[in-house]
This record gives sequence, structure tokens and C-alpha cells, in this order.
Amino acid sequence: MAELKTEEIYQALNERLEKQGYHLIGNHSSVKKCYWNHAAMAEHRFCYKSKFYGIESHRCIQLSVSNHWCWNACMHCWRLRPQDVGLEWNETNMPYNDDPKFIVENAIKEYRRIMSGYKGRKGTDLKMYQEAMNPKHVAISLTGEATLYPRLGELIKEFHNRGVSTFLVTRGIRPDILANLDEEPSQLYISLEAWDKESYDLFNKPLVPRGWELTLETLEMLPSFSSTTVYRITVVKGFNDNDEAIKGFAKLIRLGLPNYVEVKAYMYVGASKGRLTRENMPNYDEVKEVAKKISNESSYPIVSESAPSRVVLLSKMEKPIRYGNGMPMGWNSIEEEESPGEYDDEP
Repeated sequence: MAELKTEEIYQALNERLEKQGYHLIGNHSSVKKCYWNHAAMAEHRFCYKSKFYGIESHRCIQLSVSNHWCWNACMHCWRLRPQDVGLEWNETNMPYNDDPKFIVENAIKEYRRIMSGYKGRKGTDLKMYQEAMNPKHVAISLTGEATLYPRLGELIKEFHNRGVSTFLVTRGIRPDILANLDEEPSQLYISLEAWDKESYDLFNKPLVPRGWELTLETLEMLPSFSSTTVYRITVVKGFNDNDEAIKGFAKLIRLGLPNYVEVKAYMYVGASKGRLTRENMPNYDEVKEVAKKISNESSYPIVSESAPSRVVLLSKMEKPIRYGNGMPMGWNSIEEEESPGEYDDEP
């Protein structure tokens, strides 16, 4: 009976995801259309990853391999949590382990299904549509902690075998998984909001012991990766935009020596609306001010920026490593000043 109850819980959670536009794959994965998938196809506007790294926004899959599980309960996360929906489940233990090839095949299938609606849409560029049917990038992020999927390295290798670049986003809480991947991702993102153990325990709320210590282990081994590495520092107004946080982030940058540092605004969306307020979402000028201070403290120059995404890029690299043909002017690409931004249409 207990097992049936567990299955019923996951069924209820999956139904919620489907209502939110997720396309479910197997027992624990999903694909969802990104804001920039639509903007690229409908308006010829592109994601900041296109500007920074050459990603082609109309060819990029947004994939989760851990829909309902994570080792953190971050305040700003849009992931559904037990208290959000009045259900109970073990968030730290993923009881499924689908085959990587099955996930990859169906991720591509579902992405094609999502993008197929643009074929007959007025104004659709036929060449872009044909390219969208042959995705070239996957962001392994979306919701949940990707490193809880034990066959992650096999999954990455399967994508690479199909000519698809991989961008793995993690909270960095599983250094054991990252250190033993069958194959490294094209680019490894570590998401950071906290700058020390106290701020981490307060904001990221680890669900396992030694969460901060495990994160530091991950950062310490980043220089050993052959793939490019990125810190994504999410700026939450009133929490980590102060001088103490900025000095702390600079210290973490010196520890992991990432190729890139993205300083990006928290977005007031999803389940985070029940934990934070709209006032916690900084505007672009506020993000840029924090980025300038982190740059000064870390000696990482500002090399590019994207106002629509409220993100600033820091790097000591002279030029980017590009993974596609998006925005050929790269870091110097010009964006429309009045261009709408991510989630500007959120109620």
C-alpha cells in the first residue's frame, strides 16, 4: 500500500508538471520549451548563451533528468517542493534509473514535437524550422539536481555521439558524481547564491549533511576539468548584493578558477513566488553594479552582457569558446535596447 501511495504522489506531481508545459520522459525526466526557443523562432531574438557561447536558441533542448529530486531546497528555485503542494516524498533519493539512450532519444523526439508547431506559423523562417528539427545543444538543468541521476556520464556521452553539445547545470553538491563522469559535459555550470556556510544553510537549505563542504569540494576540483567551467551567481536583491557577499564570491572564484562567471538576476517565477518577493528580483542596472564589484574583487574583467536576460559575463579569456553559430558577432553582438526580457510577461 505504501508503494502505491508513493506512485500516486509522483503521478500527482507529474500531472502538475504537464499542466506547466513539461513533456515527461520515462520515470524521472522531462523537456520543456524555453522562453528563448519561442523568441528565436517567432521574433528572431536569441538567448544570452547565443551571444556568450554561440548556442543556437532554436536548436537547444531544455532537459531535466531529476524532475522531483534535489539535495537542496533553495529559496529562489521554481521546483515544486512538498510544502508547496501538500504532499510528502523523499526529495533526496531518486527511486528510478532510466536508460540514458532512452532519455536522449525521447528528449530529441519531444523537442521536435514542441517545435513542430512553428512550421505553419506566420513569419517562421523555414531554414530555422528545419534546423530546429535537428537540435544541436542540450541544457541539462530545468528542475531538480541533475547529478542525482547515476548514469549522467553515459547520458552526456550519448548526446555527444549524436553531435549535441551539453551544458550541465548543478548546485555542485555531488563532487563524487562529477569526479567520476564517463564523459565530461561541453560546459559545466555551478550555480551559486551563497558565499559561505552560514548564507548557504540559510538560503539553499541543504537536505543532506555537509552540503556546503561538498560544494567546496566541487569548486576545488574545477581546475582539473578539461571542459569549460562557469559560475552562475544568481543575484537576489537584499540577500547577496552586499559587500560581504561580493568578497565571498571573489574568494570562491579564486578557489575554482572558472573560465567564466555569469552574474545573473533572480527571476520571480514558479514556486519561488511563495518564498521570495518581486522586490528580491533586481533590475539590470542593479545586476551590473554587483557584477562590477565582483569583477574588481576577483580581477575577472567584464567581457559581455545581455540586458534582456539581466546577465553580465566575466572572464579572463580573450575570446569565447563557441559551440554553435548563434549571434556571429559573439560577445560584441548588439541587442535591441527596448527588447523584451525573460519573464517580462509574467503576471
